[in-house]
Amino acid sequence: LGNQKLDFTMSVFSYSRCVCAPLNVCLCVHALLLLSLSHILFVSIETRVQIQESVRGKDVFVIQTVSKDVNTTIMEMLIMVYACRTSCARSITGVLPYFPYSKQCKMRKRGSIVSKLIASMMCKAGLTHLITMDLHQKEIQGFFNIPVDNLRASPFLLQYIQEEIPDYRNAVIVAKSPSSAKRAQSFAERLRLGIAVIHGEAQDAESDQVDGRHSPPTVKTTGAIHPSMEIPLLIPKEKPPITVVGDVGGRIAIIVDDIIDDVDSFVAAAETLKERGAYKIFVMATHGILSSEAPRFIEESAIDEVVVTNTIPHELQKLQCPKIKTVDISMILSEAIRRIHNGESMSYLFRNIGVDD
Repeated sequence: LGNQKLDFTMSVFSYSRCVCAPLNVCLCVHALLLLSLSHILFVSIETRVQIQESVRGKDVFVIQTVSKDVNTTIMEMLIMVYACRTSCARSITGVLPYFPYSKQCKMRKRGSIVSKLIASMMCKAGLTHLITMDLHQKEIQGFFNIPVDNLRASPFLLQYIQEEIPDYRNAVIVAKSPSSAKRAQSFAERLRLGIAVIHGEAQDAESDQVDGRHSPPTVKTTGAIHPSMEIPLLIPKEKPPITVVGDVGGRIAIIVDDIIDDVDSFVAAAETLKERGAYKIFVMATHGILSSEAPRFIEESAIDEVVVTNTIPHELQKLQCPKIKTVDISMILSEAIRRIHNGESMSYLFRNIGVDD
């Protein structure tokens, strides 16, 4: 750290048991912070937190990356935040590079909006600020009644394309579904490249085939409904054959998205692009969850390279599949911590970011 002094009016806590230590340590080194580890004692199935130093009157930053056991991850953070709150910390900022349950941000059938629940729990525990990256839907920020800084990883991914793909000028940015077309358009406009959209892919999350609302009522209603009172039925969706809108023949295809979890849709998209003449296929995303058999499926697929950031630890998956590459984003997170602690403007980190980015 040279001759620079550490700021002792601020404490940074990182306590996850998952293999996220590299990101947390790099983040603290970039921001020149003191990394204070706390005790987590597991008695039976409960989590107990013991802070190792005084946080009274300090700005506390709690760093938490999502492990394989996401529910334990959430409880660890809630207990740590509450412990800092009851220890009279001046402010408590949560640093969650990946916000858990972000996919469950819409009401589906008889489900619930779990993202809203998680946001309410964090605010109730005592969180005063949240730093995260590439929320699945930007509207999730509205679930909080505290400031939320939703940073972007796209500058790092764009830099990777320009520096690590020699012939990227012959590439086309691909959206594997119409829902991710805005992100693909943002990448294409910044790189001055063409765009292609795959349409007709099965969307399991939107499937309405199994829904209790279609079941008949248990008690038959008596009496006929007046014709003028009849409610028109919505025409069911019929998925068209898979088509690619845009030319990918003889070009590099770069599929962009925000999350890579179940890779079936990416593998299917890569096969479609290969059939249409793409000679090299890259997949780029911010959050690489890569659950289940994802590394094996990627290794056996037509995908040449998968590029993700280190918002989620995936060292084990990289050992299983050499096609997976990592882009470090700790620098922007550490700069956000430094600016918040010093009361500086955050607008520099959001320069040239539009509404659709």
